Amino acid sequence: MGFTIGGIREMRPGSRRRGRTAGATAVAEYTGLRGWAVVPGTRAAAGICSCGDPCCAAPGAHPLDLSLEVPAGASLRAAVDAWAEVPGASLLLPVGRAFDVLDVAEAPGRRALVRMERMGLPLGPVTVTPDGRTQFFVAPGAAAQLPGLLYRMGWDDADLDLRAWGPGSFVTAPPSDLGGLGPVRWLRPPPPDTSATPPHARLLLGTLAYICHRL
Repeated sequence: MGFTIGGIREMRPGSRRRGRTAGATAVAEYTGLRGWAVVPGTRAAAGICSCGDPCCAAPGAHPLDLSLEVPAGASLRAAVDAWAEVPGASLLLPVGRAFDVLDVAEAPGRRALVRMERMGLPLGPVTVTPDGRTQFFVAPGAAAQLPGLLYRMGWDDADLDLRAWGPGSFVTAPPSDLGGLGPVRWLRPPPPDTSATPPHARLLLGTLAYICHRL
């Protein structure tokens, strides 16, 4: 199965090969070192999704084919072989298995990250997206527990720009482009020794809710 969109198809052969190698290497890092599965995702150019659907609800930000998932633990060779079938695909991480994701606007997210680092509180990986969001990787179950946690902490009726992603969701992984807007980047890269066990959301949620409420 092949996968190309205009910008990728027009790349020079050498650039295309380097792009494929970099993509496969990133996939192997996620599957082999982090213990995360990776799903090939669509790309977008000028707001048009590579899936070909002119009415696509998530241009450049949804799985290309779930059957092409590269499982956690896959080797570099397996990643190279798998990604050769989907040149140009973005890297998507399935949420709800090894981690859930708390998603908040970039400004409060950055403030919460600095605050928690200064306090020495446990943190998992954190990304920043080109559309101005920060995404905190937390222990699985956070999305389902979010309403109850907010209620017990007294933030259930607050107007918080806070989202939680759980099973059935996917997040775009660095260094992939998100919906044609630009690359997703790590604010706090995943350390190898803690990637498989991200922290529980309670302490982070309290900090995020406090900062979001004050902005």
